[in-house]
Amino acid sequence: MTEMTYGIVAGYDGSPGSGEALRWAAREAKTRGTTLTVCLAWTPDHMALPTESDLCDLIRQHGQEILARGLPYAESVLGPGRVRAELAAGSAAHVLCERSRTAAMVVVGCRGHSELPGLLLGSVAWQIAGHACGRVVVVRGRWRPANQVPGPVVVGADGSLVAQAAIAFAFEEAALRDVPLVAVCALTDAAGRLGEGQQVEGDFRHVMACEAKEHGEVMVALRVLAGTPRAALLAASADAQMLVVGSRGRGGLDGMSLGSVAQAVLHHAPCPVGVVH
Repeated sequence: MTEMTYGIVAGYDGSPGSGEALRWAAREAKTRGTTLTVCLAWTPDHMALPTESDLCDLIRQHGQEILARGLPYAESVLGPGRVRAELAAGSAAHVLCERSRTAAMVVVGCRGHSELPGLLLGSVAWQIAGHACGRVVVVRGRWRPANQVPGPVVVGADGSLVAQAAIAFAFEEAALRDVPLVAVCALTDAAGRLGEGQQVEGDFRHVMACEAKEHGEVMVALRVLAGTPRAALLAASADAQMLVVGSRGRGGLDGMSLGSVAQAVLHHAPCPVGVVH
């Protein structure tokens, strides 16, 4: 495996959504015993600036001020020695996708400063979820319910190779949080798959059994349902603290960066969503 050089990377631009992502990432880094890189990309997509100019200097200075506002919380959780601030030149999506190549995971908010009001999912989060490497977490909905029993981790799986990676990540998250794992396998998505239900269910149960052997401390509930994956996962995650899916399942078309199930939960899930490539 490629050596990780960035630990967990949180995209931060000072917006409320990125603040939530930073707080989630800091707690995740503490639980995993790794470092946190707080990354702000300072060149907007629509601007091509000379690297040496007064305007460039002003934008860089403003970026440093934004990062300085975000660091105290992360340092209070992890200690200053495990938090790194990075001001990077380039668009946010490009910078974070590049960092994902050597990061344990990339964490972003569902919308940043540049997004239009009312959007369920911003374009930067969408691009990162679709094109980053490895594990991406989009922090949305609730993840720290007050005065409530912590909810489970939910994973969507169909026995495919991408789903296997999602299952492994979901087991890790459930073990770290000491909560149950709910694994959902929905057998109906499109007419072309109606005859594949038995094979899908068999692959699902086999993969879950293999992974469960590695995580005997995690309580697992298997749900095999006849409905669509989108509806089943959104219903199962109603009280969850995290929902994990693969970037594409069995029904995904070659060349698609995200399958239809991942797209649906990124837009509508009531909790943070982990997408595994």
